Amino acid sequence: MQKRKLGNSDLEVSALGLGCMGLSHGYGPATDKVQAIALIRAAFERGVTFFDTAEVYGPFSNETLLGEALEPFRDQVVIATKFGFVFGDDGKQQILNSRPEHIREVADASLKRLRTDVIDLFYQHRVDPDVPIEEVAGAVKDLIEQGKVRHFGLSEAGAETIRRAHAVQPVTALQSEYSLWWREPEAQILPLLEELGIGFVPFSPLGKGFLTGAINENTSFDSTDFRNVVPRFTPEARHANQALVELIGQIALRKKATPAQIALAWLLAKKPWIVPIPGTTKLHRLEENLGGAALELTSEDLLEIELALSRVEVQGDRYPAHLQKRVGR
Repeated sequence: MQKRKLGNSDLEVSALGLGCMGLSHGYGPATDKVQAIALIRAAFERGVTFFDTAEVYGPFSNETLLGEALEPFRDQVVIATKFGFVFGDDGKQQILNSRPEHIREVADASLKRLRTDVIDLFYQHRVDPDVPIEEVAGAVKDLIEQGKVRHFGLSEAGAETIRRAHAVQPVTALQSEYSLWWREPEAQILPLLEELGIGFVPFSPLGKGFLTGAINENTSFDSTDFRNVVPRFTPEARHANQALVELIGQIALRKKATPAQIALAWLLAKKPWIVPIPGTTKLHRLEENLGGAALELTSEDLLEIELALSRVEVQGDRYPAHLQKRVGR
């Protein structure tokens, strides 16, 4: 697989990474450990060198899983993880906390779970309004100087926060949602990242599975699946948004590709410093996704996609209100 550098940094990764959250958290019951390790190692064997996790995925179990899976070839891969939360009394409620002392505690705990002596990319998972971003960037800068972390990242941060953080410690990558059905980053974020030389790591590049064409208004999700509370995934919204998938499907047919491959190739064609991280629990989906990195979209293809998108108004917010408040700060 081709490699890409995240912004102006020296951090080189595969053009597609693997988002590992869904193996432990968010989309129903956790995947069997043996199967999950096999999937992660299959991704590596197929050229993936960029793996994304976080302490909250599980919580904690996803980092532990990744540490075991990647240990045999740790020096050949890039591991990204995240800080920024503590947990409520139930062990699940996520409470923002990016105080410097907590960041240091998380780094040490993550290093142990990941079976490594350095975190390649350490993201603030969500901006904490109670802690100045300069203090957050300073804490990560200290960890970099100590050799515990290599690169600093932000997730779902707003433009001003990115600029302020970058002035203290260069931000290597921003991770935020971006896809054919969520294009808000194009307005302010992508121009800013280009200006500052920061890479972009889109999560949910397949619209939490919707852009694959495998989900319709009649699809039922497990009771623990996050999509049950997402306004964009109500049956009514799924019915309305099916028009987008059908348009992408028409383009995919002509390109002898799948809708998922079109969605990923579209992101890769946007900027050379964009590295999507689709997640999956299935080997055939992994292989399908990786095929998106080999798909070349011409300028005519991209224009056709733009015209198709302009004819569809996507229905439903991407987060419930309580989570929407935590993004774009």
